[in-house]
Amino acid sequence: MAKILMVDDSALSRRMLRTILEEGGHTVIEAPDGFAALEQYSLERPDLVTLDMTMKDMHGLDVLEEILKLDKDATVLAASADIQKSTRQRVLEKGGKGFVPKPFDAETVLTAVNTALEGGL
Repeated sequence: MAKILMVDDSALSRRMLRTILEEGGHTVIEAPDGFAALEQYSLERPDLVTLDMTMKDMHGLDVLEEILKLDKDATVLAASADIQKSTRQRVLEKGGKGFVPKPFDAETVLTAVNTALEGGL
């Protein structure tokens, strides 16, 4: 399956998402903040990134922009409790490939991940 970089400043969210992704057959790399995410992305070149939008050090949209500077073909899914259409639209406009709502639901997460990996939205 895929190597996935999971970026979230909540240890609980990372644990929940790791469980879902690993049970789906994926390999998971973690980053607790935006700066660590950029470092991990450079080192690991994952197939996909799940990216929390609200973090203390950098906003998810800023991290998304920086990842796309490193790799214009990066596949990034926003992961957020903010389910407003405007937030989703901003993620897509900035180059994100989709959106995973919090709290995480295994079926929803795996569907979004697999769809993004296959190149769809």
